[in-house]
Amino acid sequence: MKLDELVNSTREALTVKRVYAEPFEKDGLAVIPAASVRGGAGGGSGHDEKGQEGEGGGFGMTGSPAGAYVVQGGKVKWLPAVDPNRLFVMVGLAVIAYLLMRPRMARARGPASS
Repeated sequence: MKLDELVNSTREALTVKRVYAEPFEKDGLAVIPAASVRGGAGGGSGHDEKGQEGEGGGFGMTGSPAGAYVVQGGKVKWLPAVDPNRLFVMVGLAVIAYLLMRPRMARARGPASS
């Protein structure tokens, strides 16, 4: 793939359609889903001592749900998405930090007196 083709395909991939889906409407209620999309690209070209030329590159992207805009009665409300995996990891990290710090906190308090 040529470098200019890579840039064009990256530009096509990172569009607003990757962030906002088509609105869903029913009974005067409209829901517009939104996502967080991140991406990056890199490429280069060069030649060797024999005069051969080459170029290449690549890109990657990731996305996750961010929430949805709910439109009803002329009012817009943002409803954030909850990622259960991220929530589980954060709670797990907090528990691990507490368990690791518990002995240090007990030593800092000193011996228990009656």
